[in-house]
Amino acid sequence: MKLTELTALELGAAIKKGEVSIKEAVQAALDAVAVRDKELNAFITVTGEQALDQAEQLQAGVKDAASPLYGVPMAIKDNICTRGVKTSCASKILGDFAPPYDATVTTKLADAGAVSLGKLNMDEFAMGSTSETSFYGPVKNPWDLERVPGGSSGGAAAAVAAGMGWYAVGSDTGGSIRQPASYCGVTGMKPTYGTVSRYGLIAYASSLDQIGPLCRDAADCAAILDVLQGRDPRDGTSLDGQYGNLLGGLTGDVRGLRIGLPVDCYGDGQDGEVKTAVLAVADVLKARGAEVVELSFPVMEYVVPTYYIIAAAEASSNLSRFDGVKYGWRAEEYEGLKDLYCKTRTQGFGDEVKRRILLGTFVLSSGYYDAYYRKALQVKAVIKDAFDKAFQQCDMLLTPVAPTTAPRLGESLSDPLQMYLSDVYTVSVNLAGLPGLSMPCGFDSRGLPIGAQLIGTHFGEGVLLNAAHGFQHDTDFHKRAPKGGDLA
Repeated sequence: MKLTELTALELGAAIKKGEVSIKEAVQAALDAVAVRDKELNAFITVTGEQALDQAEQLQAGVKDAASPLYGVPMAIKDNICTRGVKTSCASKILGDFAPPYDATVTTKLADAGAVSLGKLNMDEFAMGSTSETSFYGPVKNPWDLERVPGGSSGGAAAAVAAGMGWYAVGSDTGGSIRQPASYCGVTGMKPTYGTVSRYGLIAYASSLDQIGPLCRDAADCAAILDVLQGRDPRDGTSLDGQYGNLLGGLTGDVRGLRIGLPVDCYGDGQDGEVKTAVLAVADVLKARGAEVVELSFPVMEYVVPTYYIIAAAEASSNLSRFDGVKYGWRAEEYEGLKDLYCKTRTQGFGDEVKRRILLGTFVLSSGYYDAYYRKALQVKAVIKDAFDKAFQQCDMLLTPVAPTTAPRLGESLSDPLQMYLSDVYTVSVNLAGLPGLSMPCGFDSRGLPIGAQLIGTHFGEGVLLNAAHGFQHDTDFHKRAPKGGDLA
């Protein structure tokens, strides 16, 4: 049996049947990490011994396991708290900080029998679209080592694509799950805001951040969300809802489903191969009985500036707690408390983080608050209203995830504005608090993956996952792996 040919659910079923032990699966993943991560740099911390010990403990409970993901090895983005395991947000300023508690999602995963292989590399404090701003060095795309894997969950997407674990859990503030999923040819989902607890997620922009899965296919996504979703009294933004039956609802039947194509998302600035591949998704779903309708979404030109004003403002507030006093790294030489703050933050934060803190402080400052931040909040409401109007005409939207396939390493850092514009199709989903899914839908002429984005209504995860499941039933893009991506 080749473990690489299995999805997370298939591996879970094999473990349940006794066809493979949990320790064998963990060791296969660790072997892949030992070989592939030398060039990919997807992990910051590998907890190999802990994973093997956990595998032995879990093996005894296989027969009684309730979760279909019991015993399946996975990994966690390094901005999600793990008790006693280094959680750095890929930043110098947090040093070797090991949280004294687990995030809610970490606890839920452990209760479901997940085996964590370690913590995944990312853009520093999730600020970036390429996973190049990490203090621990850039992550590389397993399809082409000269290209970025996307960000900020680039380590998560690269690890899954390269066979270093069967799924990963990341965070999405403006596309940070969906865009790397697109660049690396995996399936990733940002759920409805409030359906997955943010307790223990180190905040970037609190009103936009959301935890979600990156994995091989839509069925794996559904199973993982069945574990992660649910109201949490420790998170004041978490929502009550009907949770726990996403996997059971996957039929692939999309007859009567109305798929909206926003014409504003298929205009200038988009690579022709990306446009062709994404529109082909509509053809596949139409052949399965869906209806395709074109509609206008005129607020597209406002989504990027609105997002970056709000996100930077919230980042400026959230990151004020990192000052070298309570935890993490601090400057070695300083004179007085004010100098400690200044030198620690100057030396501890990277350039992109400092750029966004400065922008956020500016838009919140006296004399500029009304002109920028308050105006951005007003436009955010307009964007939400635009989605409401769009969903009067359709049940879900189909758009590209990014204007192009993965850019070369260094290109985006040399032109930050171009990096920000790469988020044009994803940030609106976070501003409106909606669910969004990225799935592989083709490859360009260079062999790089192309992702299609499905956007749904609040609590519309089931509709998106079912449509993706139907598409993946008729295509094999999600089954293709980069060279060297085998687990065994």
